[in-house]
Amino acid sequence: MGAVRFPGKPLVDLAGKPLVRWVYEAAAASPVLDRLVVATPDREIIDAVTAFGGEAVLTSADHPTGTDRVAEVAATSTADVVVNVQGDQPFLTAAMLDALIAPFAGDDGEVVMTTLGAPLNPDVDPADSNVVKVVVDTRGNALLFSRSPIPFYRTPGPAPVFHHLGLYAFTRSFLAVYQGLAPTPLEQCEGLEQLRALEHGYRIRVCPNDAPVIEVNTPDDLVAATAFVERGGASSGRGH
Repeated sequence: MGAVRFPGKPLVDLAGKPLVRWVYEAAAASPVLDRLVVATPDREIIDAVTAFGGEAVLTSADHPTGTDRVAEVAATSTADVVVNVQGDQPFLTAAMLDALIAPFAGDDGEVVMTTLGAPLNPDVDPADSNVVKVVVDTRGNALLFSRSPIPFYRTPGPAPVFHHLGLYAFTRSFLAVYQGLAPTPLEQCEGLEQLRALEHGYRIRVCPNDAPVIEVNTPDDLVAATAFVERGGASSGRGH
């Protein structure tokens, strides 16, 4: 409820339903999740989720990031892989979750954390700090996440830069490791929790998503999301 850019965001109305319900129902439609839990420090959100029949767990209010909050709940789980679906993803799709989970099916044990990247929307200003960018290496692992435009094009040409989407998956063992890592300088100055893993030397696999998706980070995003639903876009879950 204390979101800096959009206070009260989880319970704002989007086409007749609170935002948290949109996210919950979108995630619940995926067959890859065995259990779905809303982790929150806010009693208002607990009440809203239980009212529509969802499961919610009250967590500590002292977590520095959402991933730390997820780790608190996951500590009592026996799941091999834990997914962190952030509450600003009302148009999440099953395909997105499939892509997020797919790298863990490998048997090399290299992948401990994944996230999603979509093509940058050409209509969006790359300098918009609400649009997080990620550049990747030749294996699809993240090199850097930033709210600033990256990379700097000294020489024009194609570059492996994507719009980062706020979903993560972890092995449960690595999630416990992440929670024990000290906050890092880039994480704190950018306000991007995933940088903590990179700054401590861990890899994050960036899985492709074929199109941009509307996220609700600000009141303006809520206006865009409402217009998207009114155009009949909620069933496809894709923004343009």
